[in-house]
Amino acid sequence: MSESLPRQGLEFSRDEMREIGYRVIDMLVDYYNDRAEKPVAEALDYEALEAILREPLPRAGMPWREALEQFERQVVDSSNRVDHPRFFAYIPLANNFIGVMADALAAGYNVFNAVWRQGPGAAQIERLTVDWLRQIFGLPEAAGGTFVSGGSVANLTALAVAREIQLQGDMGGAVAYCSDQIHFAVSRGMRLLGFAPEQLRKLPSDAGFRLPVADLRRAIAEDRAAGMRPFCVIASAGTTNTGAVDPLDELADFCAGEGLWLHVDGAYGAPAVLTEHGAPALKGLERVDSLALDAHKWLFQPIECGVVLLRDRRWLAQTFKEASEVLKDMQSEGEELNFMYQGIQLTRQFRALKLWLSFKVFGLDAISEAIAAGFENAVLAERLLRAEGCWEIVTPAQMAILTFRYRPANGDAALASRVTHDLVARLLDDGFAFAAGTQLRGQPVMRMCCNNPRTTPEDLERTIQLMTRLAAELEAEPRGAVIG
Repeated sequence: MSESLPRQGLEFSRDEMREIGYRVIDMLVDYYNDRAEKPVAEALDYEALEAILREPLPRAGMPWREALEQFERQVVDSSNRVDHPRFFAYIPLANNFIGVMADALAAGYNVFNAVWRQGPGAAQIERLTVDWLRQIFGLPEAAGGTFVSGGSVANLTALAVAREIQLQGDMGGAVAYCSDQIHFAVSRGMRLLGFAPEQLRKLPSDAGFRLPVADLRRAIAEDRAAGMRPFCVIASAGTTNTGAVDPLDELADFCAGEGLWLHVDGAYGAPAVLTEHGAPALKGLERVDSLALDAHKWLFQPIECGVVLLRDRRWLAQTFKEASEVLKDMQSEGEELNFMYQGIQLTRQFRALKLWLSFKVFGLDAISEAIAAGFENAVLAERLLRAEGCWEIVTPAQMAILTFRYRPANGDAALASRVTHDLVARLLDDGFAFAAGTQLRGQPVMRMCCNNPRTTPEDLERTIQLMTRLAAELEAEPRGAVIG
């Protein structure tokens, strides 16, 4: 059936729904199978997109096929493909198709996953999937958690629980500690919880960009002597900049001895505990009080799929439970979990379905192998960069991330910084591959995150050859040349 007239009302016939569904599936299947042949980036600037997409609010509808075509042509084609095998910027979001279909099912069935009696099957699936994660990370049987949108809300939720359990809501003089490599979601979360900037002490990281325990011990002693109330240490299980993992086991010992809460931002790195490459670095993860996780990163789920895990599942309800007369009849005093009391959301998506289905369909072994591929790709990328002879490795491959700088033959540090800085824009303009830049110790560096299991050795070889060629072109340009 073809659609010739705009819709009237909000319903479709059975045949129309099938036709729309088949068209959407065809779009997705084509995208999944063709993306490696497409550019990583075809981004338009703001003015161009405004000219294309700005229009008055529609008073009448249009044929659905035309609307889908506009979406595919003007939205999808103008976006960076963050799941592309040659997208190495930030943390690539390499999802899987069964997870995509799970999101469609969760949206289509419109499951209300907040009150157990309204969606008991969904609540049980979420509770089971949280428990699988608890087992993966080695937390005790008393542990529990909840699905949230992503790492930002997972960190915010964990820190809210730490504030409640450790401080009983009294933030006066309280101080939390982290390294200068912590993700900005942590400092933003502290601010939203009402802490002043000086109540989060960011300590300079060590030579390996990790939180130094000796400096932490000294800072806490100084603050206590000054009448402050240290209550929380925030560690990273894989920093965004370099993939560094803070010394979790040593920090767990220290926090246990000092009566401090240990929270770990494991947004992308924590799942590496499933591999022989990552498990040694992550020793101590099983001892944390709280853990933030982004399953849409290294567990290959569609956005949004964050999780927060707590050492004692009761802490969530202690923090978030509020009385509600409207929902009183839907509450239960048994073992059932009402997820509206486990976090800040009441109405919430059935996010656990996609991770549950992925575990069921692929199995943990296949997921672990996909994580391990990221380590292997990063090691290969480092070897290829060294072979080019014009790159300085700043931090070697760890947790699927490495950083590097251009090294001109004449050793000119200013030239090295200019080329390294400008290379990001050149890659974006070229579109074949994309890697991001960052700052380490005040110097610009390039950064590649290789955690997409679809990345091939050929992808890495061609990307590094491209970066070498573009860097040589930048070096040859006179200073002050207009870039892009």
